[in-house]
Order: sequence, then structure tokens, then C-alpha cells
Amino acid sequence: MSFSTLNLNPELLRAVDRLGFTEPTPIQLQAIPPVLAGRDVLACAMTGSGKSAAFLLPILHRLMGTRRGTTRVLVLAPTRELAAQISEHCGELAALTPLSSAAIFGGVPMSPQVQAFRRGVDVLVATPGRLLDHFSNSYARLEGLEVLVIDEADRMLDMGFLPDIRRILKVLPTRRQTLLFSATIPAPIAQLAREMLHEPTVIDVGRPSAPATGVTQSVFPVRSDLKSSLLLELLRTDEIGNVLVFTRTKHRANRLAEFLGRHGVACDRIHGNRSQAQRTAALAAFKRGHTRVLVATDIAARGIDVEALSHVVNFDVPVVPDDYIHRIGRTGRAAATGDAWTFVGEHEENEFNAIEKAIGRRVPRRKVAGFDYDRRAAERLEIPVAERLAALRAQRAQERANRSRREGAVRTGPGAGRGQSAPSRRPSSSGGRSGSGGGGGQRPRVALKSSGDKSTRRG
Repeated sequence: MSFSTLNLNPELLRAVDRLGFTEPTPIQLQAIPPVLAGRDVLACAMTGSGKSAAFLLPILHRLMGTRRGTTRVLVLAPTRELAAQISEHCGELAALTPLSSAAIFGGVPMSPQVQAFRRGVDVLVATPGRLLDHFSNSYARLEGLEVLVIDEADRMLDMGFLPDIRRILKVLPTRRQTLLFSATIPAPIAQLAREMLHEPTVIDVGRPSAPATGVTQSVFPVRSDLKSSLLLELLRTDEIGNVLVFTRTKHRANRLAEFLGRHGVACDRIHGNRSQAQRTAALAAFKRGHTRVLVATDIAARGIDVEALSHVVNFDVPVVPDDYIHRIGRTGRAAATGDAWTFVGEHEENEFNAIEKAIGRRVPRRKVAGFDYDRRAAERLEIPVAERLAALRAQRAQERANRSRREGAVRTGPGAGRGQSAPSRRPSSSGGRSGSGGGGGQRPRVALKSSGDKSTRRG
């Protein structure tokens, strides 16, 4: 079946053809007709299944020919990357139409977003937190909203956004079409769907129980402290082209990227502590081939879509089997092939056994010829939190000691021994001014020092 059978606007069909899409995916086949008919939809569909076009194409079709100068569609997405990707895809599909779109998310200046609200773009794609920031201002009103889309609802739940979504719902028109897409339907999402949706069409093109057939999976058993060295060894071969590497924490992503950079590997990282400009630049450089390795955490990886990605490496084993399928699904997309490698440390066997049980197969184990698996690690990738905090406290204590020495040098410096005594370091018992006659009634500096110490401890 082709897109032409779905009764879409000819300009949208031309855009689809220019993008190289030939046949609708299962989620597109099932979702486009009810959305065109104005029905509410509850769809279980994973990232990478073509769901963005599944809701954007029928929405854009319905908007054609009825410009109103107000925002008519709101799409909520859990991460900046996914919001930017949906907005970009919307622009591509609407390129031959007069329809407009804009993305609203944090980490970038608000002024262009304010202008998008004021001029009333047709489709607004937003993350919940930044949208609520705008809602505190009078210009951010969506009285003309006709369609609400909540994408990746289960990830919204994981990230704690459900209270924000409920706050957003309170200020939106109740008469609207609502579409909810989620990779899974846990109980809180099912409850949200019951509250939001009116007699919805229910579609289940859920997350597959196994990765795509084009993905070749392998496990590399290795000591946890040798994982970074093993990755470096593999990168020195011709087997890896470009690679997306997943770590479990932002700290580990930073440390791994720094380690690879010191050894001459062109790499960057994406995680929640990086600014939006840094994340956008890192992803753009990776897509253009300027960097060979992109290190990411799971949350930041939502919305990362790289054509012809040769490898995915699970540097850390994901705790949830669904996350494993999502991660390695970044390669082998659109009938392409790719490799997914997982480094399994000595304490991660149970987690990976659960993954193998979920996907219904045992993943082959591999060893790298010539790599010394018994070597002593040259450095630690991860410094324990307690040790990092202790080092931070020691650094602050040293800074306070240095400040005290500098202040002491000022008190006992030149002039203190030539007709003027140095100010007392201890306030008088009467609480009055201290210092010898002719000292100008200078207040003791120790009071300021004490206040500064408390401030430092709070920080």
C-alpha cells in the first residue's frame, strides 16, 4: 500500500515522496485514518516506528486551507532532542504548504519562542517544563487549540512529567482532539488516557519483543574497570565506523568522553547536564561525521536518529530490557544493518540474563584477540560519589584556609607596627568596637569570616 491511498493532501504527498518514503509503516496505516476523521487515538508504538509522521501527516492535512493566525496544534515531547526532531520533521512534511511550526524547550533563549507564541504558529512542539515557564506570561495562551498530542507518554512518566502534564491540561480547551502515543501503557498512563481521551481508537503496534533482524548482537564479558580500554581497543580496528555509546550516568558519560579524547578519538557526549547548544552541536557533528563516537545517557538519547549508524555499544547494561531494545534499535533502521555490542561486567550478568530472557535468545559472547583481560586498569572511569564529595569538601576547606591566611596577612601587614595596632581578631565581650585608639572604630573582620563560612557550607 502507498501513501496515495490514504487520501492526504497532494502537497503533503509530494513532500513524502521528496523525503524518500514509499510505503506507510504499520503505525501510519492504522493511525492516519482515525486522526483524519477527528477521532481521539491511544497508540502503543515505539520510537523509530514512524509515529511522528503517523500523527503529523493527518494533522497537517486537516489544517490545510483554514489558516487562523493562532496556534492550533500542541505536541508534547519528553526531551529537547525529541521536540527538536518532531519540529524538524513537521517542517519537512509541511515544506510545500503555508503551515508553520516551532519548538519550545529549555537550554536556549526564550525570545524566539515568545515570538512564536505571539504570531501563532500552526504547530507548537514543546517540552512540559519550558511550556509551563511560558504559561506564567499573558502572551502564552492557547485558546484556539484544536489538537493535543502527547508523545512518548511512558517516558514522560519515567521523567516525572505527569504532574506537569496535568497542569498543562488545566489551561487547554476541553473541546479538542487528543492523541496519546506511548511505547508501553503502564497503569498511570492508562489512567491518564481515561481522563483525557473520548472514545478513542486504540492501536497496538507496540515495542517488539526482540530487536530488528538487521541488528547483529554480541556480548563482550569484561571487568568493569577495563571497559574503557576495551572500547578503545575496538575503536582502533576497522570494524567500527560510527558508534553511539550508552552509559548509565552523566558522570560516566563525561569521564568516558574525556578518556577517549585523551587517546585521540574524536568524540562528544549528550546528557541532561549539557546545555541545549552543546547537545545540538554534538549531535550535528556526529551526524556530519566530524566525530566518530557519541556518548549518551538513556534520557538524552530520546530523539537521536542517525542514518547509517554502524554500531551501538551498551557500555553499561541497561536495567530494563525495553531500554536495551530501544538502545540497539538506533542502528539497523529502515531495513539497514548494524551491530549492537554490550559490555557485561562482573556484576551485570543478572541484568543481561533478564534481557536475554525478554528477547527470547542467548546473545553470542565474544573476545577481542590480543586484548589483555587480566591487565591492571590504567585509571578509574568512575569516582564514587562519596569520594567526589570528600574531594570537594577538602577543596573548599583549602580555599577557606587560603582566604584566612590572606586576611591574616592584611591585618598584620605594614602599618600595623608603626603607631597603629592591628585590629583584634576577637570581638570584645561587650560587643562594642575593637581596636586601639585612632583605629577609626573598625569592626572586627572575624564576623564577616564566620558568615562567609556558613554560606560556603550551604553552597
